[in-house]
Amino acid sequence: MDIISSEQNPLIKEIKNLKRKKYREELKKFYIEGLRFVEEALDVSNNIDRIIVSEQFYSNRDNTIMDRIKQMRLQTAIVKDKLFKELADTENPQGILAVLKMPSYSMNDVFDESCDMLVVLDSIQDPGNMGTIIRTADAAGAGAVIISKGCVDVYNPKVMRSTMGSVFHIPLIFADDLVSTINTLKSKGYIFMAAHLKGTKNYFDMDMTGKIAIIIGNEANGISDEISSISDKLVKIPMPGKAESLNASIAASILIYESVRQRMLNKIDKC
Repeated sequence: MDIISSEQNPLIKEIKNLKRKKYREELKKFYIEGLRFVEEALDVSNNIDRIIVSEQFYSNRDNTIMDRIKQMRLQTAIVKDKLFKELADTENPQGILAVLKMPSYSMNDVFDESCDMLVVLDSIQDPGNMGTIIRTADAAGAGAVIISKGCVDVYNPKVMRSTMGSVFHIPLIFADDLVSTINTLKSKGYIFMAAHLKGTKNYFDMDMTGKIAIIIGNEANGISDEISSISDKLVKIPMPGKAESLNASIAASILIYESVRQRMLNKIDKC
């Protein structure tokens, strides 16, 4: 197999372009990096476009993942070590990355009677928060994460790393018109609950066992006035200490897992 050494190689140019949102959206592709992340993709994703490895990684016989890649007959490119470092988004790359096609979900693909908890993100901007919320929603068994147009790009490499592979497990639905999406979901029986400074009840005093959609707002400004005005319940997270606010991903985790707690207690009570 030939080893790519030129920066002018079309594949190298494409991967470098995938670091930019404009080209990710244009090509409908993104890339992930690192041994564990790529292994996760091999386990669950049908959207792998190709695998790229460094010369050193390819020559390491202890990397049984290469045997698996060959068995799966995935397109693979080997690049010079120095060139691979230019492609990588981390300081100490492990020598393997994968280019994937973006999955596409619609509400009809996801929502059925078993989908009883959703997470809705209104203009989340921090990549770490975005990735952590997706990971938390996945761990809690949420049916989907709905992402407003004003959010940070989910396929940003920093977001990808923060999800720790959860991006492959939970459907992500992109809402160009969040108000319209919320109204559609309301017609399907979902109750929209949001942490808000105007909340009058503590979140743990609310029933979160039915068809619930938990809204998390922008780090600096919270949920927009338009979205809060159509939310069914505005709740507060009590903060008896001196901090004025909570990190968005922490607030999301608190609300998501309160719903999990209540649902688990309900199951115990019914036994």
